[in-house]
Amino acid sequence: MMEIGRLCIKVAGRDAKKKAVIVDVLESNYVLIDGEVRRRKCNISHLEPLDKKLNIQKNASHEDILKAFKDELNIELKERKSKEAKEKPVKQRKQKKAKDKKAKAKKDTKPQPKTEDTEKTDKEDQKSE
Repeated sequence: MMEIGRLCIKVAGRDAKKKAVIVDVLESNYVLIDGEVRRRKCNISHLEPLDKKLNIQKNASHEDILKAFKDELNIELKERKSKEAKEKPVKQRKQKKAKDKKAKAKKDTKPQPKTEDTEKTDKEDQKSE
């Protein structure tokens, strides 16, 4: 019953109650549909087949299907507008000021002045060795 060109009504999903035609049989449970719906893979349990069959070839283009709907069923489908690919904006990182980097580098490289406590611990460490 599910053959190429079979007219169906979608019974589930966002395209429910819209007419579609089977363009290709993909697996035992899945078919490729097109028509008033988006061209996509669909489970056959989501389709209600009708008694009409359109004369289309396997993997027919969307234009061929539009023509078949218009000629054989007198149904005029809306033209879909394809979206143009837009470049996504790239977020630029903020750059730190060069002065801050130099100031931090100088702070890290300065030796710490020795206090009496650090001198005592250094002498104790040398004796224990």
